[in-house]
Order: sequence, then structure tokens, then C-alpha cells
Amino acid sequence: MLMDEEERCHTDSCRQVDAEDLRLAYPLLRITLGINIGLHGISRILAGPASFVATLTKQFASTPLPHFAVQGFAFTLPWLEATIGLLILFGALTRVALLAGAVLIAVLTFGSSLHQDWDIVGIQLTYAVVYFILISLQRYNAFSLDALLHPSQRTSR
Repeated sequence: MLMDEEERCHTDSCRQVDAEDLRLAYPLLRITLGINIGLHGISRILAGPASFVATLTKQFASTPLPHFAVQGFAFTLPWLEATIGLLILFGALTRVALLAGAVLIAVLTFGSSLHQDWDIVGIQLTYAVVYFILISLQRYNAFSLDALLHPSQRTSR
């Protein structure tokens, strides 16, 4: 008689396989997010921040946000993205970087909502889900600088 998937996965061997798969899948998702966020920032820095700042301040002129706040945020954003993205990419200070990224995406979602750019808000919601997954499953962050430098802090064996 064949067991259904739910019955079969109540065994320790199934949980072991799932944990091993998660230890492989987690860094792949983390690295992908790190590349994405990091290159957002790096490409804006290399293109010259002034261009990005001018585009963003013009784009948000119709919102209730003050010009100085938008301009200050626009100058800061590429550096935040580059820093957060590189930390996530290499798995260094992963928890802090993921929390900072999640807060940043919430701030960006707020701005996009004020601008009523609902397509962008939908994309940002996808980023928020990825941050949620990575924060929630951080115990599977086995392939990272954090795991290399602090092996005793790994909770998943």
C-alpha cells in the first residue's frame, strides 16, 4: 500500500531531506536577492547619482513629500541598496541586512503608493515576500560568511 505524501513526510528521513534541500535553496534565493538589490545601487552609483536624483525628484513632485526629503532619500538610496545587497549576497550580517532591506522596501512601497504607481507597488510586495521568506528561514543560511565566521551560531544541523 502506498503512503500519501503527508504520511511519508512525517518520518525523520523526509524531514532530513527537506532540511538539506532548504540549506541549498536558501543561499540561492539569498544570493539572487543580493545581486538584484546590490546591482540596483551599484548601477545607479556608476551612472552618477545626480541623474537618479533628478529623475526621482521630478517623479515625486506631485506627491505630498517635501522636495528636500525626496532629494535626500534619492542621494542615499543607491548607497543603501549597494550596501544591503552586497551584505545579503555574501551572507554577512545577514539578519541585519535582511531587516534593513525589509524596512527599505516598506519605505519604497510607501513612496510608490503616494505616487499611485500600483504596478511598482505590486513588484515591491514580491520583494517583501522574499525578505519574509529569507528572514523566516534564516536558520538554513549555511553557505554564508556568517556561517563561516560564526559556526557555533548556526541553528540548523
